[in-house]
Amino acid sequence: MTSGPGTSDDVVELRVHGVSGAGAEQILDRPHSHQVAGDRNGGFYRPRPGYPDTQGPSGVTMEAYRWSDLPSGTISRTLSLVFLLPFMLCNVAIWMRPPYRGTAGAGLKAVCRLLALTLTMLYVLAAMGVSLDLIAWRCLPNPHCLAGRPYLSWLGDRPTGLTLAVFALLPAAALGLLWRLAARPAHNFAAFRTPTTTSGAHQLSAVGQWDGAPTVSRLCALHVAAGFATLSLGLLIARIVSGPSTVSVALAAFAALVLIACTALLCAHPLIDTPAPHPLVDRLAGGLRSTAVALTPLVLAAVTLDPTPWRVRDGLPGYAMLVGLIILVQAVLLVVLGTVALASRSRRRTGTGTGSLRGLGAPVIAAAATGLAVAISADLVYKVADLLNRRAAADSESEIGPPLGYKWAIFVFLVAAACTLAAAVVVTLATRPGRIRIARAIVARDHPDAPPQAQYRLRQVERMIARARLTERVEVVAVVYGCVVGAGMPTSLLGMLRLAPPTVVERLTGIPAAATVFGLQVGSLLISAVVLALLVGGIFAYRTAAFRRHVGILWDLGTFWPRAAHPFAPPCYAERAVPELSRRIVHLTEQGHGVLLTGHSHGSVLLAATVLQLPPEVCGRLALLTYGSPLRRLYARLFPAFIDEKVLREVGERVNWRWLNLWRDTDPIGGWVFSPHRAGRRPATPDPALTVDRRLRDPWDVVPPPGDSVPPEIVGHWPGESDPRFEAAVADLAGRLRDRPPEPGGPG
Repeated sequence: MTSGPGTSDDVVELRVHGVSGAGAEQILDRPHSHQVAGDRNGGFYRPRPGYPDTQGPSGVTMEAYRWSDLPSGTISRTLSLVFLLPFMLCNVAIWMRPPYRGTAGAGLKAVCRLLALTLTMLYVLAAMGVSLDLIAWRCLPNPHCLAGRPYLSWLGDRPTGLTLAVFALLPAAALGLLWRLAARPAHNFAAFRTPTTTSGAHQLSAVGQWDGAPTVSRLCALHVAAGFATLSLGLLIARIVSGPSTVSVALAAFAALVLIACTALLCAHPLIDTPAPHPLVDRLAGGLRSTAVALTPLVLAAVTLDPTPWRVRDGLPGYAMLVGLIILVQAVLLVVLGTVALASRSRRRTGTGTGSLRGLGAPVIAAAATGLAVAISADLVYKVADLLNRRAAADSESEIGPPLGYKWAIFVFLVAAACTLAAAVVVTLATRPGRIRIARAIVARDHPDAPPQAQYRLRQVERMIARARLTERVEVVAVVYGCVVGAGMPTSLLGMLRLAPPTVVERLTGIPAAATVFGLQVGSLLISAVVLALLVGGIFAYRTAAFRRHVGILWDLGTFWPRAAHPFAPPCYAERAVPELSRRIVHLTEQGHGVLLTGHSHGSVLLAATVLQLPPEVCGRLALLTYGSPLRRLYARLFPAFIDEKVLREVGERVNWRWLNLWRDTDPIGGWVFSPHRAGRRPATPDPALTVDRRLRDPWDVVPPPGDSVPPEIVGHWPGESDPRFEAAVADLAGRLRDRPPEPGGPG
């Protein structure tokens, strides 16, 4: 255990794992451990006393922080990540926006938040499409649809207004479920919140504090208000198109005003982002939510009691128009976001460290989120229509089909998937010679004296390095997908004009309509396969630690960032992890210990956010060891406004440059932070940042060591804490902590 105050030369090595979901024994590399703080979701562990070899290199006291159950600790949370994936991706997009300041930055934030609002409205419209358009409007008056369905036939002879009001409760309940899920984290993580210690809310140093701020509650109130206003407006438009009345027109105008007010307040960032409670803003947001919720029963009553006859149509009046308008608005927002991102990329073209996706992450991820949301919504309505139709209608007029806008959405998803697959193949094949050439040069430099019998092993290492260098090329594939989705979404206008995909495609390309119909069926199956894969992936990520290593990157990346755009995204686990780490580090330093923070993969990102929140007197007793770190390779490229050279240097300055970063060429995720420091390229300046990175040759040899029959394994992105070079780095930093001057160091 820890020693009392006064043992200032005692160093505690606090290990934070990555997305692997490893157990405490694996993190500590010791067979027996016990918990010393925290709980089963996020806890601190040490080797169990009484067993040999309980200390680490250079005699440090070992401790591990296990947080893997925070983002996906229960089956319900894991499954919620699957179903809320579009919301999560849209929320990540706001953190990927280009580093604009002033009016341009506020405009980008507004575009991201408006796009998030349209996803909530699309969610409500999808529920309305199933309950109101397909079931209440199309199925109940259709005797072919009601045949053999007693659970629906008892409503078949009811007035249209009554059935619409009854089935409107389903989208209202679906929206209420999201509301409930969004409010739960406020209670789950309340005990872990700490006072805000940063000057700005949109900084990496605010991670762990933002998600508990009033901003999320305000966003939630506005999204709930917009969702209920969309439901009310959809019902009232159907009522007005069939036969207007003074009451229905007045209620529709009021619902539209609520929706406009939500949109306007959502763009008022100085008000929404106020970190402290703001009575006026909180009353406005809460008032809009209460008004929209109270308006819904009034609308249901008006629809039920209005004696005006309903006009028989092939779909709920106005519904297809609403769906088409929402998708069109999303397309416009994506174009605006992409245009500004391209302008930012051109403005920063002369800068250093630019990657192919630098500045384009926001529109690409936003397009992925929007395209996935539209595709899932379309496939849901498409599948329910197919189920209700049964392909057993007596004539074509009795057939139940989804709105044409949804058919176009499925068609666009199919085209985007085909283009993305083709781009992936082209990028892989086109870059392979260059990647192989670089890999051979690295292997030749690392193993110049390899014997002839090691040629097979050398080729394995070359292939591993070449595959690891494919990570940056994946960005091109993502850009292709985002461009195809953004360009294809305006086809919703064709659906509003009652033009079907088979007809348009045949006129423009000559492809038979039957082929397009078959393509729509394939697209629907593909969307269902994606949803099923996400569902199975979520379940196995919860049940299998090895599987979680592969799919956990998406969950941990998405839920690391606070909910700054979409309040219905999965909760930010950093709201607990970062304050919990901060408290533990402060406690250890108060006991007189120096603390060596060692973070693997995403654990290094958690530690960077933690260091930025600690007071100077605590940072003066810290050292930092990162390995397999994506801070520069992924995060600085994807989140240029929040993680850049300046932020990384601030982390180094806070720990007085007691920082080492270990990286390997075979790692597809981690990399160098400040300088690659390859052989023959040693730093020529005394800049302390250039001493941080240490490249590890992987594998360290290509022939079996004495007494062994196989060569050393290729580590890649695995932690490798048992590597002697890792132990040497621990000993180096531990020695620096013990030799530090007595006064606290590090800037404030």
